Amino acid sequence: MERINDRLLNWASILEDNTRAQAELTASMPFIHPHVALMPDAHLGRGATVGSVIPTLGAIIPAAVGVDIGCGMIAVRTQFAAGQLRDDLGTLRQQIERSIPLSAGGFNRKVSRQHTQDRLDELSTLAREAGFDPAAYAKRWDLQLGTLGSGNHFIEVSLDEQDRVWLFLHSGSRGVGNRIAGHHIKVAQEQVSKWWISLPDNDLAYLVEGTDEFDHYLRELQWAQHYALLNREEMMDRVVTQVEHWMGAPVQQQERINCHHNYTARERHFGKEVWLSRKGAINAELGRPGLIPGSMGTASYVVVGKGNPLSLNSSPHGAGREYSRSRARKTFTQDQLREAMHGIEYRDTAAFIDEIPQAYKDIDVVMRDAADLVEVRHTLRQIVNVKGD
Repeated sequence: MERINDRLLNWASILEDNTRAQAELTASMPFIHPHVALMPDAHLGRGATVGSVIPTLGAIIPAAVGVDIGCGMIAVRTQFAAGQLRDDLGTLRQQIERSIPLSAGGFNRKVSRQHTQDRLDELSTLAREAGFDPAAYAKRWDLQLGTLGSGNHFIEVSLDEQDRVWLFLHSGSRGVGNRIAGHHIKVAQEQVSKWWISLPDNDLAYLVEGTDEFDHYLRELQWAQHYALLNREEMMDRVVTQVEHWMGAPVQQQERINCHHNYTARERHFGKEVWLSRKGAINAELGRPGLIPGSMGTASYVVVGKGNPLSLNSSPHGAGREYSRSRARKTFTQDQLREAMHGIEYRDTAAFIDEIPQAYKDIDVVMRDAADLVEVRHTLRQIVNVKGD
């Protein structure tokens, strides 16, 4: 761990100068308590660094939560072993792709599963209690429950060190969460402008606890976080169903973990109740299970938290980008992606070049940097990868 200054601690051995500068700006905000913690996967983000943990007193910075509110991971350990799997992994991939809408704007044509309707009923009730209509943000919010999205979102079938089969996926709150985030970032910017508050970065605009604007944001933020959690649960249920059809046997879910890595929660740290925003970080309190994915084609990890107080009980959420998407597309080729994905069943398309492992930090370095934050329980290697364009 590196102490950059009294208000910024850093666990990243790979840290670009612009990322460090951005984190220093965030840490300079007057309501930070006691310090910002930079995770090993830290990289440049909107307003605040992706891979940072930001504790605040009496305020929340909406951009420091992330625009994909509640984004995170879910994993299921099955009873199957590698030797029991059929050879036609491509069939399984295609079945998963047909059951879950992919791409940024993907949505279900209708609600045809009871477990989907049950989750939508729960979300509708919670929205009424929160005093807002999600359709005001995204008309198809209900038809996007159970959809993956694009970018670094994925669904994987993986094997652990004992060759046990895991189902693993990454997604968030889809269009409705993104629009809730964008709306409240704008509201925060309007508020600081109204009160003539000068900021080092306009995306560090914040909402003050006790105001109507703060209360509205918090209610909608918490709803979107729950939407993201249920979205992962919904997709995992569909993946499990497809595996059952493919295997011709029911899946016994021997372990199931679901965790956010873009969210805000009320927690106590260093003697005070704070709003803790984990933007690209997971809760790693003592004994808490968590999930840290690598990049496309590399290892992922099932971990348990060590409860490091200096890290604010947090750990990294993944590999962290080294190349922007545009730079990655200019730098790498489809042949290089094919080489990186050798032995993994995936949809061979140039659309995924910006997700090539070389565009990300080395996950092994990230995990070494996180040695005092989490303990690795399982190391997973992919055998099937599903992504949206």
